[in-house]
Amino acid sequence: MRILFLGDIVGKPGRRAVERVVPRLIDNHNLALVVANCENVTDGSGVDSDAAQRLLASGVDVLTSGNHIWRRNEIVEFIEADDRLLRPLNYPPETPGKGWTIRETAGGVPVAIVNLIGRVFMDSVDCPFRAIDRALPSLANRARVIVVDMHGEATSEKGAMGWFLNGRVSAVLGSHTHVQTADERVLPGGTAFITDAGMCGPSEAVIGVDREAAIRRFITHMPSKLEVAHGPVAVAGVVVEVEDSTGRALSIQRIHEVAE
Repeated sequence: MRILFLGDIVGKPGRRAVERVVPRLIDNHNLALVVANCENVTDGSGVDSDAAQRLLASGVDVLTSGNHIWRRNEIVEFIEADDRLLRPLNYPPETPGKGWTIRETAGGVPVAIVNLIGRVFMDSVDCPFRAIDRALPSLANRARVIVVDMHGEATSEKGAMGWFLNGRVSAVLGSHTHVQTADERVLPGGTAFITDAGMCGPSEAVIGVDREAAIRRFITHMPSKLEVAHGPVAVAGVVVEVEDSTGRALSIQRIHEVAE
């Protein structure tokens, strides 16, 4: 099977681009499942129920998130009712929602999707390594194909997670920095890895936000509101081909398309 993972969707421009591009990518790559990180889809920070529903209706099967998931209070009710939207698994147990879900493809193959968040240069949360270690035995009994969104700032932490899970999951795919890396590979144990899948959002900007506002903040060191940028939009992610019967990754291919 082929699984598409899209990096962080930024604002309405990113959402609209995903809605346009995903149906075509499903056809062109014969995709069995689509996963996308949506934590920045509403005005560049957080996700509301309307945006989540629109993405799910466009062909995205599972939405992952990260440190901005709770920016919109209304999402608490949505995430508790619909396990197609995930929050990081290594948040405290009392946190609303789930850190993993299992979806069945049209061919009847169960696929587990897990959302983790890093701790380096991020909030103090539970250890992502111990969290996935505890969850894996149960997940492996229910699905051979396991895809992990490792949402993190540090390339070292995401790389360490890739090697930690090498041979135990189908893919470890990084998100959060909005910059697509060129280190995609299949690790020796059959785990596809990339440090960061990139973003779906305005490309002539600073990680999706207005470049003049970003430059002004760096120069003055004064707080200023960062608006989602306008202009051309790119959709970035990876397509991972996985052997259904074993869960081993066969290939990983970067996707980067200008949507408008």
